[in-house]
Formats: sequence, structure tokens, C-alpha cells
Amino acid sequence: MPHPGWQNFGFDGIGTRWEISTPAPLAPALRAGLLAEVERYDSTWSRFRADSLVTRVSVTPGQYGLPAEASGLAALYRQLYALSGGAMTPLIGKSLEQLGYDPQYSLRPHGAAIAPPAWDDVLEWHGTSLTTTAPVVLDIGAAGKGQLVDLLAGQLRSHGVPDFFIDASGDLLNGGRQPVQVALEHPYDATKAIGTVPLGSGALCASASNRRAWGDGLHHVLDGTTGAPVRTVVATWALADSAMEADALATALFLVPAADLEQHFRFSWLKVFSNGSAEYSAAFEGALFT
Repeated sequence: MPHPGWQNFGFDGIGTRWEISTPAPLAPALRAGLLAEVERYDSTWSRFRADSLVTRVSVTPGQYGLPAEASGLAALYRQLYALSGGAMTPLIGKSLEQLGYDPQYSLRPHGAAIAPPAWDDVLEWHGTSLTTTAPVVLDIGAAGKGQLVDLLAGQLRSHGVPDFFIDASGDLLNGGRQPVQVALEHPYDATKAIGTVPLGSGALCASASNRRAWGDGLHHVLDGTTGAPVRTVVATWALADSAMEADALATALFLVPAADLEQHFRFSWLKVFSNGSAEYSAAFEGALFT
């Protein structure tokens, strides 16, 4: 709970735990609206649901109409795809399934790592229009949870709730006026912290190779040029105005030099490497423990 005395609304959605804290309890109708938005988003973008739009795209090539939020996802992913030389891609889904992170959660590799197809070979994505020339498994997990945080924040504000704190299992958005001190989870021990950072109005998102890990060195942050897990970076944090950007940039920090990202995005960051060293931006206001 970010502030003593605030009320908490907790629920499960898109495969993770959510907590929305507000000064006063949310009205039942608003709670129902928030849950409906989570369900709508999941029914479009989840590759783990047989009834989702993404699952239909994975079976049948063709032209598809997407909801309004697709425009923001398309623009952000296309920019990061270019900056990463194809390493960060929404086409990574089949590569994840190959390594065992599939709709059945088998967590058993089906063979060696495979690189996803090149964007322009199979996909045209302009705003809310998606056209595929082959079955493709979209995975927008690097930015999707953050975007859903932003969408729920928009609902809260539109219903006259200006002060709130959303915690989507580590993707955080502070919509209030008071800063919140946030612990930075140790990448090898979830019961410990490596430091703290004050989160003012805005978002803090993290990505870590231990969050969805299985087997021998297998985890969910893959290099789209090879389809194999990234080995050199173990955890990242990004602070930005929107949760979608913070979420996407936390993943991009595994794949793109931070200096390159800073030329295109306004954010601060922390990166922890597998050798135990850390780097952080000049604007990062957190304190690391020694």
C-alpha cells in the first residue's frame, strides 16, 4: 500500500496480480468497468487464450482490424525494432513457444532456439490495421502490460479519481501528487532489494530474467535476431511518463545500448549485468545498497 489509509482493489488479470490503491474505495460500477477493460485487452492480445485475436492471427494469415490502442503499440514497436536491429520484435511469440513458454506452459523446449521472421517479410501493421502474409505469433508482452496500466489509469481519471497507485506485479504507475519510495527487487533473490527509488508522478517498470525463468538458462527476454535468451543483462528498470514506454524501455535495455535509447526517449534507467556490475542514467534518482 503506497499510502497509509488508502483503499486497495486487488484482482488477477492477463496472468498476473494487480493492486489499485486509492484514497477512497472505488465505486462498484468503476470496479466492474476496470475488470471489463482487462478482459477486453486480454481477449485481443493474449497468445495464451484460444479465443483471442492474436491466436486467430497465429493460425490464419490475412487482414485484421485491431482496437484503438494498437496504434500506440505499432509505433513504439516499430521504433524499437529499428533501434535494436530487429532484436526487439512483436514477432517473438513463436521463438518463446519453441523454448517452452507456450500456451500450455509446458516449460519444455521443443528444440533449439529459432529466430522470428523479419517484420517486413510477414507483417504490415499501420495503426489499427494488421495484415499478415503467413501465420505469425504476436507477443506484445514487452509493452502490453504497461499499456494496460495506462488504459486503467485513463478510466480512473475519467471517473474523477485523480489520485491512485497501480501495481501490476512490478509495473508501477503513480497517479498521485505524493512520491512513493519503491524497492528495487534483487535479480537473484525476490525477498531482497538492491536499492530504492522515489517514484513521483509517472511510471516505473522493471524487467528481469528471473521473473519468467525455466530450465537451464531459459527466460522470457529473447534476442529477436537469434531467438535465444539474453545472457549479459539480468535486470533493468525504466522510469517514464507512461507505463507503456517504461515497460517497453525496460525490455529494450536488454537489447539496445542505453545511450541509443536516450537519443529518442525521455526516461531514466538502471541496468544490472550478469557479472554483478550496474549502470544507470544521470537522471536516475535511486540509491543502490552497497
